[in-house]
Amino acid sequence: MWNLRLIPACALAAVLLTGCGAPSGPGASTPSTASTPASAPSASPTDTAAGASVPEAAAALENAYVEVIRRVLPSIVQINTRDGLGSGVVYDSDGHIVTNAHVVGNAKTFQVTLATGGSPRPARLVASFPLGDLAVIKVEDSSGLAPATFGDSSKARVGQIVLAMGNPLGFSGSVTQGIVSATGRTVTEPQERGSPGATITNAIQTSAAINPGNSGGALVNLAGEVIGIPTLAATDPELGGGAAPGLGFAIPSNTAKDVADQIIQNGEVTNTRRAALGVRVTTVVGRDGQPAGVGVAEVIRDEAAARAGIKAGDVITAVDGTPTPTTQELSEVLAEHKPGDQVKVDLTRADGSTTSVTVTLGELKQE
Repeated sequence: MWNLRLIPACALAAVLLTGCGAPSGPGASTPSTASTPASAPSASPTDTAAGASVPEAAAALENAYVEVIRRVLPSIVQINTRDGLGSGVVYDSDGHIVTNAHVVGNAKTFQVTLATGGSPRPARLVASFPLGDLAVIKVEDSSGLAPATFGDSSKARVGQIVLAMGNPLGFSGSVTQGIVSATGRTVTEPQERGSPGATITNAIQTSAAINPGNSGGALVNLAGEVIGIPTLAATDPELGGGAAPGLGFAIPSNTAKDVADQIIQNGEVTNTRRAALGVRVTTVVGRDGQPAGVGVAEVIRDEAAARAGIKAGDVITAVDGTPTPTTQELSEVLAEHKPGDQVKVDLTRADGSTTSVTVTLGELKQE
């Protein structure tokens, strides 16, 4: 079974010597200063299905990579805080930059370096949206910024070639390539510094290598469109929590655009578009030591659960027939719904009896 972890901001002091993160984290091995490329087999001039020879097709693909990187990389910035560094994507010519909430953390001011070089530029936080692990910052000097083109992430296809652009381990303007491995994933971040454990819906899974410092950067298709914001990487418990190669997740660009537009227009996210029960909960452990449900610690007055008759002390065991043994499973089930949806919630009462109630879901609010 895989675990998920945030792609942390790179620790500034560690960049020059060992990259960043503990040896168990993604990209923990120290980058070598030189490498010897393996010899590649010579290409055969056999015609491809499209009528071009193999060398011609390879050259065309190579040129596509080069052109996309030339166009998009100037839109990727490095964001430095007092605690570390991450990546961001230039959103508009006014100086707004989209990144992850866990990259900005609790900071209000930043230093932003463009991929094209130059002195760091001061920037300030516009607003952070930890529930979706997104944030917008704004540089004071917007001259020379190259806004990225954000594509329609709903059109992402499994097998589509993508490039991940960012500043992994502090290596500014780095690019890796892979494919879209899956779409429509629902993944929940672990609760770590700077993240309350956001649940990301419609996440794009990619095989493109992402490492500490890539957070907040761009997942780009060969049309030069940003279709995702790299945010999460998988770890393998059997390897002591080490990186699971080729298992990364990106927030879809449609979500990033929606959040960024709300923040820029209103100074905050006014509509999370996320469903909520209106309860504060904790995971309940059974006699066997295994998670057995989600205990309701508090029912928020006049919200969905209260209107449906859910009470403090109840244990939520399933929603619409999907078991919810932990708070993470409950969050992921609710993330598949919209405010206004009706769901059946299975409960175990404090006296041990069981019942089901129908709940009209409310909107998840940012506290």
